Amino acid sequence: MDQTQGAGAEMAVPGGDAKIANRNAYDPSRSVKDQVSEAEWKARVDLAACYRLMALYDMTEMIANHISSRVPGTEGEFLINPYGMLYEEMTASDMIKIDIDGNVLFNATKFGVNKAGYVIHSAVHKVRHDVDCVIHTHTIAGMAVSAMKCGVLPIAQTSMRFGDIAYHDYEGVALNMEEQERLCADLGEREAMVLRNHGLLTVGPTVAECFNNMWRLERACQIQIAALSCNTELSLPPKEVVDQTTHLYQRGTRRPFGLLEWPTMLRKLDRENPGYDA
Repeated sequence: MDQTQGAGAEMAVPGGDAKIANRNAYDPSRSVKDQVSEAEWKARVDLAACYRLMALYDMTEMIANHISSRVPGTEGEFLINPYGMLYEEMTASDMIKIDIDGNVLFNATKFGVNKAGYVIHSAVHKVRHDVDCVIHTHTIAGMAVSAMKCGVLPIAQTSMRFGDIAYHDYEGVALNMEEQERLCADLGEREAMVLRNHGLLTVGPTVAECFNNMWRLERACQIQIAALSCNTELSLPPKEVVDQTTHLYQRGTRRPFGLLEWPTMLRKLDRENPGYDA
């Protein structure tokens, strides 16, 4: 199935025959920065930085997977990556603006939107108004844990952050719009979910917090793979200790994890992979 479409093409809504009209408002004679609001440009810069950080920490699968960010001041518009570029080469100008109905609103690239990405991300943005950013990955550790019946085990403090993690059973490639309701019901109000036999998903009120959630969840999966590979009995804390630790990690009982770390992440990018803010 061809899942790319250029800036002048239409986007087919997965699971249906209707075509969503392309409303691309991009003017190639002007810079993208000059065509969007200051708030949207800031969101674009943070999102592009997030993509490059995911590449820097080896949480990518070539051109697959997706990260989205709500356009500030809008109800149903979000930014997502062009399907055909590596995470490490994303820039703020490359982010495609679409709405939850699949309309392409602004696209300065020759690429289109991954249809599975549209299904997953529009579903979350539609119902979780507390969420600005959604990240989905297919990492080796994440996919391995997604296939384990035990799920994410509380074998380390990092893992206990996700003591209340959600799970969603695999239904095939996410092209069926009917899956959106079940996916959102399984996620509920949580900030992380294991997509069984598939990968990982995190959400956050900011790009910074969402990235931090995914970085920590990926680390928890790596720890679990390492521990289980040692073929020795694991020592698990008492349930009440795990529950208390999980509670301390919840929003409202601690600082918003990711906000303090984000400027350091941007400084790291400026040193190792600059240009995301173009």
